[in-house]
Amino acid sequence: MGYPRGRRIFRTLILFVVSGSAIAGAVAGEVSLGVAANFTDTTRELAKRFETETGHTVSASYGSTGKLYAQIKNGAPFDVFMAADALRPALIEEEQAGVPGTRFTYARGKLALWSPTVAAFDNAEDYLARQPFSRLAIANPKTAPYGLAAQQVLEHLNHWEALQHKLVRGDSIAQTFQFVVIRNAQAGFVALSQIKAWHEDDGTLWHIPQAYYQPIDQQAILLQHGADKAAAKAWMDFLKSDTATTIIRNYGYDTAN
Repeated sequence: MGYPRGRRIFRTLILFVVSGSAIAGAVAGEVSLGVAANFTDTTRELAKRFETETGHTVSASYGSTGKLYAQIKNGAPFDVFMAADALRPALIEEEQAGVPGTRFTYARGKLALWSPTVAAFDNAEDYLARQPFSRLAIANPKTAPYGLAAQQVLEHLNHWEALQHKLVRGDSIAQTFQFVVIRNAQAGFVALSQIKAWHEDDGTLWHIPQAYYQPIDQQAILLQHGADKAAAKAWMDFLKSDTATTIIRNYGYDTAN
């Protein structure tokens, strides 16, 4: 005995929905990211939008670019490396740990001098010359590109050697920012994006002229571990999308497009 026409249509719709869900579940995957610490807040917002748009999920580990690079060389199972410089992704490509032709600049970082104290300085260059602080925070120049940029600024101003006894170095730009937030240092060289994600109007901020340090071109590369993963490829495409670039710019970065 056949189903009445209405019941047949309803049953077909149910089967279609169930089948569609099964197909979506089958193709949805996870992308694992190794991300430079300065890009933490931006990545979290990007991940939410990516998961909504694609159905894929994102897991991310954050740290200094140098340490992430070392972890990848030692077999860390990341699918995508999002560095805070162009050097390490280029090395990854040369060492054949990355997929050739996938490396690109996803953001251009901006360095800032920041103090959580309101009116801590009127003239930042004079502030650095006078040294009215007991501690000044920077990221480790050997492992963190933003730390290297901070060193370049201080060398440009001829203060690098004079300030050595007052510098406190964070393992990453995230730890450096934390030093300033908890006032373990009275001021610090941090990523502009961190201040925007915190409270941009709090404290005292110096937008450092780009001429004082080498451009911070932050590059991403698809790693061999993620070469055959649809989710990893989708993430790389998403980073180049208008949606992603708008989010990235809102967090205080420049982009190539």
